[in-house]
Amino acid sequence: MFEVGNYVVYGSTGVCKVDKIGPLVKMHFPKEKIFYTLLPVYSKGSKVFTPIDSDKVILRPVLSKEEALILIEEIDEMEEMWIPDNKKREEEFKICMKKCDCRELVKVIKTIHARRDERLSEGKKVTAGDEKILHIAKENLSRELAIALELDKDLVEEYIGKRIEGKECHPIY
Repeated sequence: MFEVGNYVVYGSTGVCKVDKIGPLVKMHFPKEKIFYTLLPVYSKGSKVFTPIDSDKVILRPVLSKEEALILIEEIDEMEEMWIPDNKKREEEFKICMKKCDCRELVKVIKTIHARRDERLSEGKKVTAGDEKILHIAKENLSRELAIALELDKDLVEEYIGKRIEGKECHPIY
């Protein structure tokens, strides 16, 4: 169970801060039903209510600073997901995105970067689907790492670049 003040990742909503834990009296739910009231960190003014015992949407703690640093150090070791069939690759990207897992996000980002480089070298454009998924994956990763590393979201890319500088690593940003 999380506590008030904890940062969590809540499905596609992303990083949230636990604001309250308790029944939702004004919403006419049974008083014995306990909810988290979550405040999305990057969507000011909105709230999310979810039962503490729900398993319908992923709800997990944000990476710790140590976990975030380990993730960054391991970026170059993470495999791309090379799937030649466009439809199957897009399906796999969507599955990875739904897992709300930073390692999966890195794999998606690395794969799309490699695919982008390949397409551009062939004189082709980057697909709109790849660009959309790349943007979402980068945003989700940056937002979580920003909280974990206590950085401004806009500085995460630069921070990662400095941490992996000099390594033979495919860029993820």
